[in-house]
Amino acid sequence: MAEAFKSRLMRWKFNLYPVYRRTGARLTYISSDLREVHIKLPLNWKTRNYVGTIFGGSMYAAVDPLYMVMLINILGPEYIVWDKAASIKFKQPGRSTLRAEIKITKAETDYIRKTLKEQTKLDRTYQIELVDEEGTVCAVVEKIIHFKKK
Repeated sequence: MAEAFKSRLMRWKFNLYPVYRRTGARLTYISSDLREVHIKLPLNWKTRNYVGTIFGGSMYAAVDPLYMVMLINILGPEYIVWDKAASIKFKQPGRSTLRAEIKITKAETDYIRKTLKEQTKLDRTYQIELVDEEGTVCAVVEKIIHFKKK
């Protein structure tokens, strides 16, 4: 799906937001329906650790807020969406630019809405893979997102 002017403007604002900017990562694409986001995390002086690979904190920070922000915007103001827990598993050192793609399907948001009609709270687990230029998974971030209807 093409990037609309509104989603492009959101991407620029996100990339300029000081807290996200300091992660060293950049959003490179946001779909017009906010259901898909692409991230790029280069290996450079801002993201390099003591041994010359990408700092684990930069890997996590690059993807940390994205599921929550995407789901808040997709579900709308009648839902409460919070990060509840997170973990990261390092598979390989990041020796080149890392990329990640986050996608939220309509079936997923339909499931959340349907479930919250029947119960008051819901926790969902999502995984994000940070992949290097050769396609090797360097880290997997697992996020638990909490949902509640207002």
